[in-house]
Amino acid sequence: MSLGDMLNHTASDVSIHTDHDNPFKADAGKEVMADVLKKITDPYLLFQIDRVSSFHGYLSTGAFIGIQMLNIAKRVLDAAPGEQLYVTCETYNCLPDPFQILAGCTIGNKKLKIKDHGKMAVVVNKKAEVGQKLARSVRIMLDPAKTAQYPRLHEWYMKTCKVSHEEAVSILIDARESVYTYEIMDIELQEKPEKCIALCINCGESFVRKNDEALCLACIEKNGVLKE
Repeated sequence: MSLGDMLNHTASDVSIHTDHDNPFKADAGKEVMADVLKKITDPYLLFQIDRVSSFHGYLSTGAFIGIQMLNIAKRVLDAAPGEQLYVTCETYNCLPDPFQILAGCTIGNKKLKIKDHGKMAVVVNKKAEVGQKLARSVRIMLDPAKTAQYPRLHEWYMKTCKVSHEEAVSILIDARESVYTYEIMDIELQEKPEKCIALCINCGESFVRKNDEALCLACIEKNGVLKE
């Protein structure tokens, strides 16, 4: 499917989070989210939502927040179309997926890191200029001081009341960037260490040795050497 075809998708094409055990509730959820997305007039945002929904499985509130954060980061960092970005997500929940499918940041290509601080926040940076160790970055968070201006969204954020994805996404569409706080900073990039491969003296399997350890991490954990 071409980009043009994707941009021509309507809001009703977006995957909806539904209750499969209750078909009547599922159909109602689809109709509600479809109506919510009709408020969006930007075809590229609808394209992003369509891709993220298909990848994530449905349009969750956290996934939509990830889309908004990505778009803020691209604007603040003045990233060119297709320019490679690097992201550190501060939660495993939903937030990483838009960066994977829309920005090509994955754990495998080492452009996505996850530090599970349990926060709705990301740090996004561009690639450092040649010969430079500092890279311009931006940390973006969903700010509870600002979501407080939207009581139902704030209840969703603080988990003080059950709020549907449809309702929360609707509020986020209206709020736009007003519920986010971001800080621009330069971060120092660490030099990539040379990879050292060793054979574990216990299991005999090869592993990437980071220090001078003789055991692989699996054997260290299995033998109770490493305590959490």
